[in-house]
Amino acid sequence: MAENFEITDEMRAVIGVMSEPSPVELTTTSIRAFARGVGYTDPVYFDVGAARAAGYANLPAPPTYLGTAPWVPGKNDPMFGMRLDSKEPTLQHGLAGLLDGGAETFYDRVPVAGETLTVSGGVVGLETKRTGSLGVMLVVTSEAVYRDEAGEIVARTRSNVLFY
Repeated sequence: MAENFEITDEMRAVIGVMSEPSPVELTTTSIRAFARGVGYTDPVYFDVGAARAAGYANLPAPPTYLGTAPWVPGKNDPMFGMRLDSKEPTLQHGLAGLLDGGAETFYDRVPVAGETLTVSGGVVGLETKRTGSLGVMLVVTSEAVYRDEAGEIVARTRSNVLFY
């Protein structure tokens, strides 16, 4: 718990720096697994015929699922799949506690199985908030942009992580 915490110039320097685009794949298997895992039962997420009857070219990605990063041993983080060779600056804050502050997904269109999107993201905001029980928290707001093979935006996410 931090009683005092200030955002440094080094921390501010990461704001607005977007990562290099990385691929995420949407497959029929990954869409079915995600839908099953969160409890969806709509046949459009499981049956290609039902998806096509509903107007999709293939199984649509369920809400909040925007693909899975291909994992290559030694080249991707084993837990989250992010590239290990990233050259973007990382946020160094020294706080050990972590809370999920929520996320929103904004769609320009629903992606479908068979697509490979690219995602680029970064920190877009930093602020501190004082709490009664956890002291000073650092609120990190991040955005990610997902594009299709033509470079068109498919979706954006905006999320908050709270460090204390």
